[in-house]
Amino acid sequence: MVQMESDSNLAAGDVAPDFELPGVDGETYTLDSFADDEALLLVFTCNHCPYAQAKFDLLNELAAEYDDVAVVGINPNDAAEYPDDSFEAMKEWTEEGRIQYDAYLRDESQAVTREYGAVCTPDPFLFAKEDGEFRLVYQGRLDDALNPEDEPTRFHIREAIDAVLAGEDVDLEWEPSRGCSIKWKTD
Repeated sequence: MVQMESDSNLAAGDVAPDFELPGVDGETYTLDSFADDEALLLVFTCNHCPYAQAKFDLLNELAAEYDDVAVVGINPNDAAEYPDDSFEAMKEWTEEGRIQYDAYLRDESQAVTREYGAVCTPDPFLFAKEDGEFRLVYQGRLDDALNPEDEPTRFHIREAIDAVLAGEDVDLEWEPSRGCSIKWKTD
């Protein structure tokens, strides 16, 4: 495990890059799939990383609590080297109820991950709908627990989501997310 901190290519106000990715539910998803939502939380994540696993419950809770926010996991890891991150394993973890996001997508080519500039798992990006487009309003830590075994005392992502849904600016310092490095393909 290589611990990384996020350093995205995107800046506040940038439009979310479009994508077309398969979901574990058999559907294909694009940004338009979430057009009815007020906000979109994209989290580059995976199954095997202890940092990502430590955030499953929080992300599941967010997906259940917020009707106007789509919580979407995107797994870009090299499944040949990390079989727990295969599409089949993603489906199993969803069927078992370990992952209950609004959508869990596979970025097999890793192109979407590169376009967003995600570098670790989990690496969250929160977008708010503005004039029909999703614009970046927060990119950083989900909470203040920096290690998998730490208990969080502050939930940055909840503060950011609540601000978006209240029509307010997200007034949070963008501290880099911390997690396992994305497992890039070498071929």
